[in-house]
Amino acid sequence: MESESESGAAADTPPLETLSFHGDEEIIEVVELDPGPPDPDDLAQEMEDVDFEEEEEEEEGNDEGWVLEPQEGVVGSMEGPDDSEVTFALHSASVFCVSLDPKTNTLAVTGGEDDKAFVWRLGDGELLFECAGHKDSVTCAGFSHDSTLVATGDMSGLLKVWQVDTKEEVWSFEAGDLEWMEWHPRAPVLLAGTADGNTWMWKVPNGDCKTFQGPNCPATCGRVLPDGKRAVVGYEDGTIRIWDLKQGNPIHVLKGTEGHQGPLTCVATNQDGSLILTGSVDCQAKLVSATTGKVVGVFRPETVASQPSLGEGEESESNSVESLGFCSVMPLAAVGYLDGTLAIYDLSTQTLRHQCQHQSGIVQLLWETGTAVVYTCSLDGVVRLWDARTGRLLTDYRGHTAEILDFALSKDASLVVTTSGDHKAKVFCVQRPDR
Repeated sequence: MESESESGAAADTPPLETLSFHGDEEIIEVVELDPGPPDPDDLAQEMEDVDFEEEEEEEEGNDEGWVLEPQEGVVGSMEGPDDSEVTFALHSASVFCVSLDPKTNTLAVTGGEDDKAFVWRLGDGELLFECAGHKDSVTCAGFSHDSTLVATGDMSGLLKVWQVDTKEEVWSFEAGDLEWMEWHPRAPVLLAGTADGNTWMWKVPNGDCKTFQGPNCPATCGRVLPDGKRAVVGYEDGTIRIWDLKQGNPIHVLKGTEGHQGPLTCVATNQDGSLILTGSVDCQAKLVSATTGKVVGVFRPETVASQPSLGEGEESESNSVESLGFCSVMPLAAVGYLDGTLAIYDLSTQTLRHQCQHQSGIVQLLWETGTAVVYTCSLDGVVRLWDARTGRLLTDYRGHTAEILDFALSKDASLVVTTSGDHKAKVFCVQRPDR
């Protein structure tokens, strides 16, 4: 299915081969998608019971006054090839999640199966503090938009928030079994989805709370749209809801043939929030207009395109969409599948542009900001960098002895931080001759 706006974009878009974003080559055309962040005062006016206070930009603090723990968790080398610069080894079980502080990209928070979460320095792996008190596997962790707060969440639904500079816990809440957690992109507001179908929103640290009640099944994934006023949430029954965070009601509900035929696994938005991509165990990725709530495109891997449609509640045994995302500089989207396929789709023509095969299932993918390079991590423990214009593998990074479970990319794409089933987190320095 192709909307008029999408087909029109195809006519206006120059051939992808003429666009280049590396070295000294000329950029033929750059389309500015993001009109810029809304003013915090505007958000405060619109979000009634969740005040978004204007926050003064503080100068980046130095490290003086931070008491560092001994470097007992830093490992200098491993047997076999290890391309990493730093290994963080304080976890005693699989490390499920990682996030970098957005302001300076100098700190990481990791959470694991050992019921522990740690905040540590990327430069040398030194522990800053432990986020103590969890009694179940820590599956979600992340910093607030200004890096002043860090949140951790475990499978049982216990969420905790810590103030980074004082290392003190400032808020906690026990929700239902946790599915996902995300900070608001512009304010100290935390959102989470739980197994009872609810999506929660809290202002931190005062705890003002609002709930968005979904169907009677888990809210499996969610994302706040860039405008900060809406959120898209996917559910186990295949439905998708776009919520108004101020009013507390769903603006759009996609179900039946418009939704997915299996649980949602991931969701992403493009830079200006006009388009949403959703992925599911039904092996489909759906392109949705955030404005109209209509599906404007459906992508399926060629290897399963001929399979009959799944019945309600059925899942593909061999494949599913695990991760997806939009390129910020070209009309491209990437979809990663459990069978190891990375598919690059042209959004203008809604056609498959490249198919890049991995040796094992893809866990997550991330686009590098400002380029057409997409990063993947997979069950074989390898990080790979792909040129989405050509489908060519640029380089890969190795060092883990088990599957990679999560990864994060620094803003300037100089560092990749990974977590793994080998109980380690690793920092890789990205070096590319093409930039």
